[in-house]
Amino acid sequence: MDLQEFKTKVLPAKQKLYRLALFLLQNKEEAEDILQDVFLKLWTNKHKLHAYASIEAFAMTVTKNLCLDKLKARKHKNMVVIEDLELGAHDANPHQRYELADQVNKVQELVQLLPEQQRLILHLRDVEGYEYQEIEQVTGIQVNAIRVALSRARKSVRDGLLKLESYAV
Repeated sequence: MDLQEFKTKVLPAKQKLYRLALFLLQNKEEAEDILQDVFLKLWTNKHKLHAYASIEAFAMTVTKNLCLDKLKARKHKNMVVIEDLELGAHDANPHQRYELADQVNKVQELVQLLPEQQRLILHLRDVEGYEYQEIEQVTGIQVNAIRVALSRARKSVRDGLLKLESYAV
């Protein structure tokens, strides 16, 4: 694989890789560092990339593994950071915007409470828009188990949000 082929096959996944790293690490600088490490690893092993059916799925797996290594190394619990929150509610009054932001914050907190595997699957499917087969390639988990984990994750977030909302009334 030459430089041009690398640019056309690997670099288009840059934003997805960054979003995954940012999602897992909750830190922009660390996510950027991981992204550089991923591209360095892919470039140094460019002659082996032809063996993979989906280079993007392989890159996501490498990103996930490097992020998990980083998390294990720092043994630090992730904190929810909301930056550049855009609600798309241009016509909403300040009270409505606050309520929406609060609800987004609650959902993000509930997602962070999910087991790591469910959180990753939920992110890949609902945020990144990956198909089940692609998630299977990234995680190594069978499609049926992915469907179950995704269903449980969604139910857990939904039930948690309903529980929080019922206390507010």
